[in-house]
Amino acid sequence: MPATLRPRALRPGDLVVVTAPSGALAPGEEPLLARGVAILERMGFRVRVSPMVDPARQRWWASGTPAEQAAELNGLLRDPEVRAVVAHTGGQATIGYLDLIDLDAIRADPKPIVGYSDISLLHMALHARTGLVGIHADIATHGFGGDWYTLGDEARRAELVDLYTRVLTKAEAPGALPAHGVWESWRPGRAEGPLYGGLLNRLIMLQSTPFAPEPERFDGAVLFWEELNRPVSRIWNDLHVLRLSGVLDRIAGMVVGIPTEVTPHEDGAGRADLRDVVLDVLAERDIPVLAQVDFGHTSPNLPLPLGVRAEVDADNRTLSLLEPAVLEA
Repeated sequence: MPATLRPRALRPGDLVVVTAPSGALAPGEEPLLARGVAILERMGFRVRVSPMVDPARQRWWASGTPAEQAAELNGLLRDPEVRAVVAHTGGQATIGYLDLIDLDAIRADPKPIVGYSDISLLHMALHARTGLVGIHADIATHGFGGDWYTLGDEARRAELVDLYTRVLTKAEAPGALPAHGVWESWRPGRAEGPLYGGLLNRLIMLQSTPFAPEPERFDGAVLFWEELNRPVSRIWNDLHVLRLSGVLDRIAGMVVGIPTEVTPHEDGAGRADLRDVVLDVLAERDIPVLAQVDFGHTSPNLPLPLGVRAEVDADNRTLSLLEPAVLEA
């Protein structure tokens, strides 16, 4: 199992490339992309938009063929001027080229890959194979470019921009992550361990591939996950996959993001919501569960670096990053 591989800390003026490792830019999203680029520039970076981020490049549900998407990503991984890669959106495509990614380029020059949704498949797979600390975080269009970053509370926006900047540029532990709403304690307790996770259905998808994490990757880990557009019965099934594969017996804690279009189950026998199915599958496992945490298919996302040690305290409803995501430049 590879050791944690931290990227080099970014410096002011470093080049960040916004690309399309999964879905294409849809017509009409150009203003969102421009606003997302502006937020990244506000963090102090030079930003270049890849030619892949072009509605004319669309192929089916993706920005290109798997070979084209892999070639684009590999070019960015091999380019020493590029210091971070930010996905403009998620989608349904990354599974198609996992086996074409230049893992040696990642090992030779690790750099942050930033995004969520389908991009979390990249994070989990590349962390499993190389130890790379991927940043589960906002995307450029509907994340940084969304209405919240433009129209939301300025104090909160400044807080998040500062947090992202520190995570990417400072070789120091960011500490407690700032909650926007009220987080929920679904099971009490406190635990420390390396973060691992992302979109739940992508983790399940990954389990049947050569890029699945070694079972030991979950020993003492803080598993974080979110889901969208699923009935809770599907989530119940996916969590049982993790139970049967031994994951739930290995982790130290669980952090659940804000669900999007997750529908409860209702019939003559009663109602089951997301909390009900999570606790049902966990059964008597004595691990803290912190929920409704600010990440998922919502904005803003708190940055969650895979492999970085974190503390989940469900009693006090806090989540803290205990280690840096990057190494001193």
